[in-house]
Amino acid sequence: MRVLSIKEPFATLIAKKVKFIETRGYKTSYRGELYIHASKTKIANTDKDLLELISQKELNYGLLVCKCKLVDCVYMTKEYVDKIKKEKPLEYRCGDYQVGRYAWILEDILELSNKIPIKGQLGIFDFYEEDKILEYMQDIEYGYMTNKKKLKRTFETMDEDYFLQSPKEVQKNKLGVCFDQVELERYLLKNACGKVDSWAIIYKSDNEVVSHTFLTYQKDNKNYWIENAWEKYKGKFVYQSLKDLITDVKNKFIKDQIKTEVDINYLKIYNYKKPKRGMSVTEFFKHIQSGELYE
Repeated sequence: MRVLSIKEPFATLIAKKVKFIETRGYKTSYRGELYIHASKTKIANTDKDLLELISQKELNYGLLVCKCKLVDCVYMTKEYVDKIKKEKPLEYRCGDYQVGRYAWILEDILELSNKIPIKGQLGIFDFYEEDKILEYMQDIEYGYMTNKKKLKRTFETMDEDYFLQSPKEVQKNKLGVCFDQVELERYLLKNACGKVDSWAIIYKSDNEVVSHTFLTYQKDNKNYWIENAWEKYKGKFVYQSLKDLITDVKNKFIKDQIKTEVDINYLKIYNYKKPKRGMSVTEFFKHIQSGELYE
């Protein structure tokens, strides 16, 4: 869904059908369904008369409050500003009407009965509901994109022609190894959940090198492992602690991925930060190992 963050009390004024025009300093070409998110930031020195139009108890912070349709974006001329001020004085009070700004016209406003907590961001952004992300990820095949933009679906090992895709590229190509799929999962979850972490488990011995990257997140004091690239364990798994989660993934990895006799000293787990698009295999592994080693 497409979402726009607006400070309170203006988000609730839209939800309550008091305000039908959102004023912005920039234009948009987007038209269509739009969800309104009440940001956590409060407006200083809000017009007290505006607050009288709604109950203080109705204000929402950090929640999706309504959906609507964005049907037009109008450049504000002096004539337009004067017309709104004269014909729609309440609307005028609910916005910042100045020549050179833009009026985003909203219709078909419907307040949500169940308001969803999410993180906001600037501009119109995409939000994916947590429970639908796995369904969305099912369309992603296992494979990778080369630095020549060629898509590989069959391979034994990744060569140095591997190219770490952006989430948008994974969405477009519907293809990625675990490295790529973790970045797409990170992108999809960023507004829906609390703490999101990426992990790499690597077993490197004299006879074998095996690895897997995976994503975890925390919500409501629980820890989740979300998996799509590892075919056998596709799904969402919940744990009471991060230690339980990491232990479970490690045990599954040892059982299913390591073919030789296991020496636990060769196994390392890293918590790594978001990598840069375009990394090769060698660059990606260096990035992983610059992360925090899990003990």
